[in-house]
Amino acid sequence: MGTTAADYLRELGSGRRPDLPETTTGTVRLDVREDGRTEHWRLEIADQHVEVTRSGEDADLVVHGDRDAFDRVAAGEMHVSAALLRNELTASGDIRLFMMLRRLFPGPANARHPREAARAVAERGGRP
Repeated sequence: MGTTAADYLRELGSGRRPDLPETTTGTVRLDVREDGRTEHWRLEIADQHVEVTRSGEDADLVVHGDRDAFDRVAAGEMHVSAALLRNELTASGDIRLFMMLRRLFPGPANARHPREAARAVAERGGRP
């Protein structure tokens, strides 16, 4: 596994994120568990910017999970939504902010945008 969640989060909070809606504002706390300890990462999202700090302060959304799950999400090996559906991550609070995490973390390397996939199928005459 290349990128860890800690490495990814340290680099995340730099510059404007045009992939985030301009109207999205809120705070997210990621509680990363390992060996009976919990690391807290706090993301403050506003005006297409993300500020990342190490803080256990309250947040609008709190996401809990083991380090392994967060590391796989950060490395693009597992989609953050899939981790939630598999109960590898749990979330409480403003779930709309969870949808923003999908834009902040990379998707799987072999994933394609749905429009690209539809174009490819159309070019093959409708055969999948």
